[in-house]
Amino acid sequence: MPQTPPFEIIEGNAKAGLVLLADHATNRLPPEYGRLGLPESAFGRHIAYDIGVEPLVRRLASRLNVPAVLSCFSRLLIDPNRGEDDPTLIMKISDGAIIPGNHPISAQEWENRLNRFHRPYHRAVSQTIAAVAAASGKAPLIVSLHSYTPAWKGVARPWHAAVLWDSDPRAVRPLIEALEAPGDILVGDNEPYDGALRGDTMFRHCMETGLAHALIEVRQDLIGDELGVAEWDARLGPILAQLNERPDLHEIRRTPSRTGPYDF
Repeated sequence: MPQTPPFEIIEGNAKAGLVLLADHATNRLPPEYGRLGLPESAFGRHIAYDIGVEPLVRRLASRLNVPAVLSCFSRLLIDPNRGEDDPTLIMKISDGAIIPGNHPISAQEWENRLNRFHRPYHRAVSQTIAAVAAASGKAPLIVSLHSYTPAWKGVARPWHAAVLWDSDPRAVRPLIEALEAPGDILVGDNEPYDGALRGDTMFRHCMETGLAHALIEVRQDLIGDELGVAEWDARLGPILAQLNERPDLHEIRRTPSRTGPYDF
């Protein structure tokens, strides 16, 4: 049986020095996992993937002509934006939905999912970053795209977009300023989530290595259709291009993480 590829790399001009990431791009599952015991409707929800992110990243990568790495498996199978020792790596319950295919799960199957999906995705991210560094002759700027629900547990989220980060402000501060400059959207600064998460993608590939980075979250109702994706592509594209021109965002600078000391 052919295996589902765990990632997709969108080619672009590596000399530009910018890499886009989409940890939760798709809601796909390999056929042998069925639907993990869930109804089909679950795979249209945020528990399965980040709605709107895949088309947005594809448009941004095309507009900017830069490489991007997208995951090709649902976060319900295993979450690539979690460290290998994170208890939420393979969820048993997500936003009230019990996931029968994830509980009980054997140690062998846990390791199988790491080897087939999680680790290959992160190797692709590392290799893409290394290739861009080699081609550009400078430290790449890394931007990760995610999306979040308009409300949580009945409480509306007012932010149109958010920038999540740990302790390196280099890309974050000018990014928030640029997003806020037109005056037409509310931007969350580590809202509705805190960006300091030990072992996640930004921690692993940027905080530990000293690369400038930012995680952008867009509210899902704003990129849930083609028109919304086009609008946010037009909004984010010029901002990311301007950020990428800043020399200070192409230097290695390791800052202490708010999650605690590094393991080296």
